[in-house]
Amino acid sequence: MTVIRTDKWLLDYYEKPVELCRKLKAQFHEDARPVEIHQHLGTHGMYQRPPKDGGDEWIGHLQENGIWQIVRKEERRLQKWWNGPDVPIFIFPSDPYNRKLLKDQNGKSGLAFPDKLFLFVSEENAANEIRALFTHEYNHVCRLNSYSKNIDDYQLLDTVVLEGIAENAVRERFGETYTANWTAYYPDGKLEKLWRHFVYPNRHAPIFSRIHQEILYGHGFFPKMTGYSVGYYLVKNYMDTHQATAPDLLDIEPEIIIEKTDGG
Repeated sequence: MTVIRTDKWLLDYYEKPVELCRKLKAQFHEDARPVEIHQHLGTHGMYQRPPKDGGDEWIGHLQENGIWQIVRKEERRLQKWWNGPDVPIFIFPSDPYNRKLLKDQNGKSGLAFPDKLFLFVSEENAANEIRALFTHEYNHVCRLNSYSKNIDDYQLLDTVVLEGIAENAVRERFGETYTANWTAYYPDGKLEKLWRHFVYPNRHAPIFSRIHQEILYGHGFFPKMTGYSVGYYLVKNYMDTHQATAPDLLDIEPEIIIEKTDGG
């Protein structure tokens, strides 16, 4: 089974998240320590410490709502639709103390790799929110396996398009109601300026560079979620112009997406 029953892990280790991450060692570099795995997942939304009232209620709530079953059905559907890989999927509590996560994403987040996927969710998330989150993250998995470039070699344009393809896949499946808040931060005119002034001139910035991350998330003096918002805008324009669907975009070169919106 692709969806790992992490609810059973949580019943034993919820109050010890570092020990919980020891069960993930096989998924990471052989030298990765559980504390390092937890720190890495924590920066993407996994809980840092358990709520004061413990985890039994949270786990019971998600079990009653069939979250693991919902994700399993979605995985089967999207794997067939997108001809995607079979990867392990791990579901953990999100960080209830992360105010930004609660405000911007209703307490949910995810993290995708070419060979695994993590979902961090709260007991407040409705079933369609979980479906939308999984759609975004599994689209990443498919893109990372279909697009012929190692993620360590990604530049800003690669990442912006990656995020744009994933959230447009959500729009295609569920409509704009379930797209992320950042898809509606700016009007088209503003997005065009963000593209020409910030993203396009820095499109070759390596993934591990500071400016890559600052533009992507809108840190420093860059507007909030600049890269994500521009990526959604660029991909949506391409899909509308070419009547393209999400499966059409999984292996497309980013330069093709922007051929009509060249910032030069």
